Amino acid sequence: MIIQDARQLALVVLQTVRRGAFADVALDQGFAKADLSSRDRGLATELVYGSLRRQRTLDALIDQLGKKKAEQQPPDLRLILHLGFYQLRYLDQIPVSAAVDTTVNLAKQNGLSRLASVVNGILRQYARLADRGQDQGDVLQLPADPIQQLGILHSFPDWIVECFRQTLPLPEVDALCDWLNRSPTLDLRINSHITTRDAVEATFKSAQVAVEHLPHLPHALRLSEHVGALHTLPGYAEGWWSVQDGSAQLVAQLVDPQPGETIIDACAAPGGKATHLAELMGDRGRVIACDRAASRLKKVAQNSYRLKLNSIEAHCVDSTDHPAFQNLGDRVLVDAPCSGLGTLHRHADARWRQTPESVDGLTQLQQTILNHTATWVKPGGLIVYATCTLHPAENEGVVQAFLNQHPAWEVEAPEGDLSAIASTGGWIKRWPHRDDTDGFFIARLRHHR
Repeated sequence: MIIQDARQLALVVLQTVRRGAFADVALDQGFAKADLSSRDRGLATELVYGSLRRQRTLDALIDQLGKKKAEQQPPDLRLILHLGFYQLRYLDQIPVSAAVDTTVNLAKQNGLSRLASVVNGILRQYARLADRGQDQGDVLQLPADPIQQLGILHSFPDWIVECFRQTLPLPEVDALCDWLNRSPTLDLRINSHITTRDAVEATFKSAQVAVEHLPHLPHALRLSEHVGALHTLPGYAEGWWSVQDGSAQLVAQLVDPQPGETIIDACAAPGGKATHLAELMGDRGRVIACDRAASRLKKVAQNSYRLKLNSIEAHCVDSTDHPAFQNLGDRVLVDAPCSGLGTLHRHADARWRQTPESVDGLTQLQQTILNHTATWVKPGGLIVYATCTLHPAENEGVVQAFLNQHPAWEVEAPEGDLSAIASTGGWIKRWPHRDDTDGFFIARLRHHR
């Protein structure tokens, strides 16, 4: 059956996510079965990612205004109410009457006609309260506990809010959670091997594509507004640029690869940082791109081909146990698997997939990878350890545990322009609400002979 309604498609995708699928994969599969205009595809995307991201807040409203507990409601009813409440609370461009009526119709179309009046009543009750409460504060009732308050208000599990609270004061936790609910920006990394930022910027300007520079990133341009399909932008086919967030671009800069060196990227797929390393070397040297999954390494090869890079070698390798690379690398990059707490704005369902237990498992994996890849470094060489999480256990904790076990290693603070953004510990930690980029942790570790 071809789906011809944005809200129906959103419901189908949410049902698929509830069964364990990833949101982006489920949405792509849904679009393949839908006949929607570009406008309706945009609405469906907003509804899926928005209702997943704001799930806890929407559940709190349903529980607050509904008469039955969650376990007493049909699962699809709650998903339908998520879509209705999301439109009322977060999409100002959709009139109240349209949001309510389309949600009621969605209930009827999905075998819940007997509950259509319930959907109508609870949504209109919220709309009335929100209209009356414009000058008196939010309709949403919050508990007294500040962690739970922020968790419900911004729709995060309490444990993530508490994790942020370990490092930040509550007002900054509030600001960080708010930032992580915004639509992500789109940054480009200019391929310095074949062009320059000025040349790409001039071409974009001629095509009326607005861009801006980012501090500390000599090869970055941020798109100032939505531009549609990226492959239609000037220079995509020619390999002039890649999509890569500004914080991620700092990683290869801190590795600082030199022409003629052997660089090993221990967790390389899909190849964003491996290709950046090759670009910074002028494609002169050797970049060994490792991943456990051969299927994921295909993306590394595809990216290398588009960017016209020849120095990258793809190796299907388990970076927790591969002695063949001992003392091979001048520099090693460990862009470790992590909980992704710095990129939650890009992955709407990630906050609900991670748990304190999964973080514990990731921390053990990170330590194993770092300990083993240290044997890949030549005497006097270096490792750059990086994650896109903000969890102290995965960042400072892993680095400190490594230093405790390996006295011949120490943190080497960045020099030059990057020294301005380094912490007192010598590493770089990017906070989204402060730096307007993805959250990242990057530590450069030097081996002493």
